[in-house]
Amino acid sequence: MGRQLSRLDTAFLRLESTGAPMHFGALAIFRPARPVPPIRLVTLLGERCDRLPALRWRAVELLLPPGAHQWVPDRRFDPRSHIRLHRLDSSDRDAMAAVAAMAMAEPLDLDRPLWQLHVLTGLAGGAFAFLLKLHHALADGLRAVELGLGLFDGFTDTVAARADPVPPYPGHLDTLLSLSGAAARLALCPARLARQVVSTAESLPAVARQVGDIANIAASVLSNVRRTKPVSPLGAPVPDDRRLALVRLDRTGLREVRRHYGGTEHDVLLTVLSGALRTWLGRRTQPDDLDLRVLVPVSRRRRPGDRRYGNLISGYLCPLPIQEADPVAQLHAVRAAMDRAKVRGPGRGPGAFPLLADLVPEAAHRVLAPLARHSAPRLFDTMITSVPVPNLKLTLHGAPLREVYPISPLPHGHALGIALSTHHRTVHIGLHGTGPAAPDLDALAQSIPAALDALRTAGAQGTVGGRAA
Repeated sequence: MGRQLSRLDTAFLRLESTGAPMHFGALAIFRPARPVPPIRLVTLLGERCDRLPALRWRAVELLLPPGAHQWVPDRRFDPRSHIRLHRLDSSDRDAMAAVAAMAMAEPLDLDRPLWQLHVLTGLAGGAFAFLLKLHHALADGLRAVELGLGLFDGFTDTVAARADPVPPYPGHLDTLLSLSGAAARLALCPARLARQVVSTAESLPAVARQVGDIANIAASVLSNVRRTKPVSPLGAPVPDDRRLALVRLDRTGLREVRRHYGGTEHDVLLTVLSGALRTWLGRRTQPDDLDLRVLVPVSRRRRPGDRRYGNLISGYLCPLPIQEADPVAQLHAVRAAMDRAKVRGPGRGPGAFPLLADLVPEAAHRVLAPLARHSAPRLFDTMITSVPVPNLKLTLHGAPLREVYPISPLPHGHALGIALSTHHRTVHIGLHGTGPAAPDLDALAQSIPAALDALRTAGAQGTVGGRAA
């Protein structure tokens, strides 16, 4: 039989809608020593996609259990039908970002393998880019990185070898026969049935603990849900045109702040984004009056190279201290909030609601998904996700990878998504906006380096929370 989707994977499928598709992306930019013919790039990428088993999968709904889905090979799979070539009319980065934003707004066809690859050529100096779109039902961030590696020179065979091929889909009749056969074997073998009963009884304490954890997460989520739908400057009641802005930060400045104040590099990045959002939102409203919550997704994979399929994620729900004008005080507040979240761990707290989705029966997602689809703004205002990119020498057709920007999905009601990736000495930030965030997204992009400079300056002056150290 094929591999069944986890309940969380199924939830991502059910959350899909035309106005808020549930895919994410990565925009990779390459600078070759000499121009590469666009058709050569398309051919090369098509050949590599054809060798990656996971890109052949499509999701089909099962008869049993009700509402469940299963990955099966697409018998008519043709990688070329998933690849789009864009020859840009302008060589500037704004044209590239505009095409990428338009591509991100297009939903994937849920009856086919859940990915697209857009090749963008015509950038200045012969540079080119590709945008890889993957549905969240297919992969979480770490699995997406592994799949993406398969597109680079020298990695395709390694990534393909790690993937377990999906057996042919047996169909509903075979599924019923398999279940009937299992029931008959238990009925005809009392000893086997007794062992099954004993095994189930022994697992009851673990089940009880799991039920307790579920209850704690549910109570935490409910206690943090806003009773009335918030009027947020980061809200987008109706999906609109998409915009994409790209930002680069030198990690030297981030490390300098971290050495001075402690914490993690991620704490510093959250603080920089908090300062930038304060400046940006201050152009249209009073930031001192805003209660801004962010969802920070967290991986539940036990180690690098964890080959388990499906989404293994949770999250931290944290306040972003944009009310605070002093950048150092913002950093202290961010560190305190993240420390509290880490003490609870990814299995507890309101940000752990993905664990609930992974425990809800598949049939229930049909009913709950439409409700959950419009509930995200009641729990958080935006998402800030971080995707680790390996510090490897990555090339495509010999052209070195110079920049890679992750792009987060935009849930219903959200006008802004922020995604970060660290590659060698640079942090790449993808700002994905719609509705009220779209027109001046470039202003937010410009506020990010300025916020880092303000934090560095405060550190150099030895201030702590606005006071001299």
